[in-house]
Amino acid sequence: MAVNDGLVVATEQPHDAMEVQGANDRKQLSELERHYQLREARRLMAAGVTLRDPSRFDVRGEVSVGRDVLIDINVILEGKVVIEDNVVIGPNCVIKDSTLRKGVVVKANSHIEGAILGEGSDAGPFARLRPGSVLGAKAHVGNFVELKNANLGEGAKVGHLTYLGDAEVGARTNIGAGTITCNYDGANKHKTTLGADVFIGSNNSLVAPVDIFDGATTAAGSTINQNIPAEQLGVARARQRNIEGWKRPVKIRKD
Repeated sequence: MAVNDGLVVATEQPHDAMEVQGANDRKQLSELERHYQLREARRLMAAGVTLRDPSRFDVRGEVSVGRDVLIDINVILEGKVVIEDNVVIGPNCVIKDSTLRKGVVVKANSHIEGAILGEGSDAGPFARLRPGSVLGAKAHVGNFVELKNANLGEGAKVGHLTYLGDAEVGARTNIGAGTITCNYDGANKHKTTLGADVFIGSNNSLVAPVDIFDGATTAAGSTINQNIPAEQLGVARARQRNIEGWKRPVKIRKD
């Protein structure tokens, strides 16, 4: 009828049948979403990505990938994500608005947002990198570590059970287990600065603002609230007392 009336008829050829399917209920919407995700998975595999299971992988943004990338199951990529060559991402990870340089390894159950992971660095398992976090080349972030607006220098290590917020960490510095930066005083954020080759003992509280200079060491269990000069040991803990003759409490029986 339109042709007979002299009207122009424009046509569009879909690439596959799913492009013209309806989305009239949640079931149809879910089916369209899975079709889209499988198409994205095939695109990434054609670019050189190995997906352990293409049906258990989601892209929710713009992703660019290098060669020989390995992505395990249940990984979600959100926002703008850049993944360079030879990156390995373990299962159950969420990566949002981040850049992973060559050779990065992200281990299972890690959450990375707004971060840059330098060449050869690694994070996880169960690591959380919040916006503003930067890992230098070959830096290490272990299990149950949280970073926020923290910059780790080349080869720096934060092994486990640590929070670093608003911190600058120099090259090859080692952070002991259970260390936190006390960066917020209830009104303002303050910065912690650690030089190169610093050794932070386990269970330390670093009360910002504070500077610990190159090669300095802190004793385990210290609360550091003053600067430590280069190559010096900072000790900030109470002296141990052993109480002779002390008896443990005895449970009182209730008849």
